[in-house]
Amino acid sequence: MFVNVPGVTRRYGAIEAGGTKFVCAIGSGPDDVAAGERFPTLQPTETIEAVIDFFAAEVRDGGELDGIGISSFGPVELRPSHPQYGHITTTTKAGWEDTDLAGPVERALGAPVGFDTDVNGAALGEGRWGAAQGLDTFVYMTIGTGIGVGAVVGGNVAHGLVHPEMGHVIVCRRPGDEYQGACPFHRDCLEGMASGPTLEARFGQPGEDLAGSDGDEAVALIAWYVADGLRTIVYTLAPQRIVIGGGVAEMPGLLPAIRSRLVEILGGYPGLPEHARDDFVVATALDGLAGTYGAFVLAERAAGFPAT
Repeated sequence: MFVNVPGVTRRYGAIEAGGTKFVCAIGSGPDDVAAGERFPTLQPTETIEAVIDFFAAEVRDGGELDGIGISSFGPVELRPSHPQYGHITTTTKAGWEDTDLAGPVERALGAPVGFDTDVNGAALGEGRWGAAQGLDTFVYMTIGTGIGVGAVVGGNVAHGLVHPEMGHVIVCRRPGDEYQGACPFHRDCLEGMASGPTLEARFGQPGEDLAGSDGDEAVALIAWYVADGLRTIVYTLAPQRIVIGGGVAEMPGLLPAIRSRLVEILGGYPGLPEHARDDFVVATALDGLAGTYGAFVLAERAAGFPAT
């Protein structure tokens, strides 16, 4: 999946830290990846050591890195002034709560580190090279084991007291749906009603294995809840485009069903024709590597180079 490209002008390190695997790469973008590796997400110490060993070997063989970007599962601490900046905080991933991720990488490799959430990184990747090119206000949503949303507003990733958690917005329950919800914090928020585990709980098998009437019902369920969540996002952030990725998003017919349901529940308000166009809600264009490529953008920014 990684392409070997000789002669990298600026050498960045990219780390996409996921709950099941870490993806590491050297380069500067999709067309300029000199090396890449994947590691299973084990316990923090051994996982971080494997990541550092990979980059240390690349530095010995190819030279210093200008910067390193980390797009990480979370929640994470993004306030630079906070003592836990660069940490994964209240995650449900066993053993990873309050883990310092950015600090050990920066200390070991001596390069400036840019740090953000996995979905914010994916949003940056889609904005630079993917389905949101040319736009300055858009969102990236991933629908998989959980539901995460990254937002770019006016060209900047949305941050505040914490990163936005739009996967946990409240959604209107579909008539007749008595499923209690899978979110350990809120039960029937968007993630609790429309993430991958909800399909397995409802139908007894993963969404990608569903077919026939079960497949149709699963698509209708997910489209109902995702569109309801997107309505809140549309009215709150006014995005120019919504990019959707993740394993559940690959279910046949899901994106058209989301588009149709979203137009229906917007109810003609505010009446923009763009909301009904096929290019308003679109699939990711970066084949599951948006977070990795977005980490290159984080590295570039940490190194102080202007966007290209």
